[in-house]
Amino acid sequence: MLRSIDELAELNPFAVVGAGGGGEKFATLPTVEVVGIMDDDPSKVGMEIAGVKVTNDFDEAVEGASSVAIMLPKGAEHRALELAVESIRRGLNVVTSFRSLPLEDYPALVKLAESKGVKILELSPRLDVVREVAGDAPERCTEVVPKKDRPETEIPRVFVGGTSQECGKRTTTLKLAEGLEASGYTPATVATGEFAALEADVGFRAGSLSVMDVASAVAHAVDYVAEEKDADVIIVEGQSSLTERRNPHPRPLYLGILLGCAPDAVVVCHRPNHPFRYPRGVLAEVNALRVIVPDADLAAVCVNPRNLEEPFETYARRLRAKIWRATGEQVPVRNPVEESEKLARDVLRTIEGAGRGGARC
Repeated sequence: MLRSIDELAELNPFAVVGAGGGGEKFATLPTVEVVGIMDDDPSKVGMEIAGVKVTNDFDEAVEGASSVAIMLPKGAEHRALELAVESIRRGLNVVTSFRSLPLEDYPALVKLAESKGVKILELSPRLDVVREVAGDAPERCTEVVPKKDRPETEIPRVFVGGTSQECGKRTTTLKLAEGLEASGYTPATVATGEFAALEADVGFRAGSLSVMDVASAVAHAVDYVAEEKDADVIIVEGQSSLTERRNPHPRPLYLGILLGCAPDAVVVCHRPNHPFRYPRGVLAEVNALRVIVPDADLAAVCVNPRNLEEPFETYARRLRAKIWRATGEQVPVRNPVEESEKLARDVLRTIEGAGRGGARC
């Protein structure tokens, strides 16, 4: 395990495998001297990193090197292992990343390095430090989901967000699906909480994942359900809120789900007079969403009326007026339980772009 960048100086010069973010960071460390950089991606060949041009030829990259740093992304374990073995057989030291080649999973690789008289070291997540300072930590790195930048499907996607936890996102997700079915459309639902996961087409507890894995897991789930169900619309349940006060911990979770969904439309849920959460409100959430997903449209606001102290229609009129004054847009305010079909039509109009009534998020 590497504990200091000073240990890398003893292994110079390096060939770096992987011309992505990890490879660039490694190549520009102050104690590292780089003589070659290799990447299998043809679009990266010829790029210059740390004054060295990227090649796709391993022999060319390792010429003059004493060590090889393998900085490939999660999901490239087979290629990382192949290149580590080849490097060791050539008598080169190896530095790996825990993302693609955790040494605890490959004890034979460590033995091979010992037999060849070369060093093999790992850039680890240093969970031992977390355990020391916080009193507990996972046994191993939990970043395991193969990276997926965004869904590949072209099926329209709706993100159901909210102003706080326990504000109606699960109910709205499922009721929107019911409304779409009643309108003759085929919806598919992706749940990210433990309760909605029991009812959705595909679901998992996103909060159980490393924050580094949430967006990829959601993107994979969206593509999976798109293929399995051949849906007209995919609805993704969010968790927590971007703006809720006194509860910052789940915000990265919400953000990961949002980015993994890459929505075309957004529905924002709100529970007025929440008894144990502290939402900043609909406008604050819409403004935050506008920054993160500027190309998505606000299709509707869904209100959980459980703690309302006035008739729903009275509250809805006031909220519509408030949104109109702030955005200049007429945004529907719905009770998703009683108005699931109207909510479905709001979403369909927003997605289709005809008679669009939503404020750009």
